[in-house]
Amino acid sequence: SLPKGFKNPVLVACTDGVGTKVALAQKNSSLGTIGQDLVAMCVNDMVTSGAHPLFFLDYFASSKLDVAETAIVIKGIAKACKKTNCSLIGGETAEMPNHYIGKNFDLAGFSVGVVEKKLIINSLKVRKDNIIIGIESSGAHSNGYSLINKLIKESKLSKSEKMKLIKLALKPTHLYTNVILDLVKKVKIKSIANITGGGLTENIPRSIPNTLSSEIYLNNWKMPPLFSALQELGKIQIRDMLRIFNCGIGMTLVIEPKDLDTTMKVLSKHKFKGFTIGKVVNKSSSEITFL
Repeated sequence: SLPKGFKNPVLVACTDGVGTKVALAQKNSSLGTIGQDLVAMCVNDMVTSGAHPLFFLDYFASSKLDVAETAIVIKGIAKACKKTNCSLIGGETAEMPNHYIGKNFDLAGFSVGVVEKKLIINSLKVRKDNIIIGIESSGAHSNGYSLINKLIKESKLSKSEKMKLIKLALKPTHLYTNVILDLVKKVKIKSIANITGGGLTENIPRSIPNTLSSEIYLNNWKMPPLFSALQELGKIQIRDMLRIFNCGIGMTLVIEPKDLDTTMKVLSKHKFKGFTIGKVVNKSSSEITFL
């Protein structure tokens, strides 16, 4: 049943997967955090509207079910659901030996949440000179792993250097629901963008009205070691890095300048680093400009 206290509840639903990060985790016998990645990819999208997660379902498909392996993944899903106050009410497992090759498996999730209609967060109230806050990511989260896997495989790094890079790449995706739901009680958040596929380049404009543009100041935060290493390995131009990866910023908020101090205090309370990474400007020829 729906939680009490809502006068005009609106349901919000999200579905997503972990992508080829699964392959890197499986190859390195590190499946314990993949469940958190799956939950995060769904609930982090959901909370951009201000919604509280209600329940989650998972879908686990493999060539042949490995019970021990599956149990590790499901345990990670359950743990992440508990962290976000989201009920894991069920799931589905499927064996498809003629479809998946070898020990391959895939993972998908589906989540439903609820938000009071008048409190739905969108970009309608974003105005010129609002500031853009970036919340730190834990790493690449669950995006860009086809390229990450390729770069690691083809690299000429030593074994220890490669393992260090893999460890950074397998860090679980941050769960942002608790910090965002705390923030909306204290600050009037104008809009939120979850930085997933398409990186900063494609996701930030989604939180800005078509009548405005944004400026992002690249010197206002430091790109974490994982991304610097990937950029060097692949000789990737910065414009492509910003289009493929989150580059250290997992979620962005648009707020009024007067709410900056309160926002930073709430982020700090939840043990997140925040950065003032840009501002909303008049419409220009580009939706987003990196400076």
